[in-house]
Amino acid sequence: MREEENKDKLRRRCTAVVLAAGQGKRMGGKVQKQYLELHGKPILYYSLAAFQNSPLIDSIILVTGPEQMAWCKEELVHKYNLTKADTITTGGAERYTSVWNGLQVIEEDMTQADREGIVFIHDGVRPFIDEGILARTLEAASEYKACVAAMPVKETIKLADENDFVESTPARNRLWGIQTPQVFDFPLVFGAYRAAIESGRTDMTDDAMIVENFTDVKVKLVEGSYENIKITTPGDLGIAEAFLEKQKNLKKAVDMEK
Repeated sequence: MREEENKDKLRRRCTAVVLAAGQGKRMGGKVQKQYLELHGKPILYYSLAAFQNSPLIDSIILVTGPEQMAWCKEELVHKYNLTKADTITTGGAERYTSVWNGLQVIEEDMTQADREGIVFIHDGVRPFIDEGILARTLEAASEYKACVAAMPVKETIKLADENDFVESTPARNRLWGIQTPQVFDFPLVFGAYRAAIESGRTDMTDDAMIVENFTDVKVKLVEGSYENIKITTPGDLGIAEAFLEKQKNLKKAVDMEK
């Protein structure tokens, strides 16, 4: 028991920054994709619940649009007792500005232990993260300071020229599809983001790219899951429904065996 208590004291605090400020234009419709329902709950709920239920995560910062803050507080945090999600802040016009807003909350409003800890940056429309992904990325971030959940690509990828002719075919065994969470030593990623913002660059598509460009730390690729999809288009909703149904059936089978 004493050994477990000592391990817990040595464990660095882990904060999840969950992004839900996107407009979801590719989805179409009037409701932003993160608030569309899957099995009666908003897509965003599943991402938040995964961090809420994980013993590895200490706190959650939800980044959303200013018009949705009150709704998220009442219809997500309070309704589903998401006690770790005690901070909601507003996002920016782009993904990277939303992340920067979340990181600034840690730097300015949270404890020294949080500022010396590890941060998980996650897209709120990836509802199928699980404890295995969280554990693997935490282990890698603790060792390498920077990692991303990812999976090897299944298809052959072609690099096109400006006229949409094939320019080259990269070796498939070196290509990975990048997912979230992307997990970092907080001082590292905060410093990288501050440098990126000060540089004026606006071409950053993910957090790892910012660390790659503004630090000398290499980003480790860590196994995610092919089910850890980002819900972006109407077709993705059907896939997500199928995944949830499979999870429901598996749980039912396990319960019957007990």
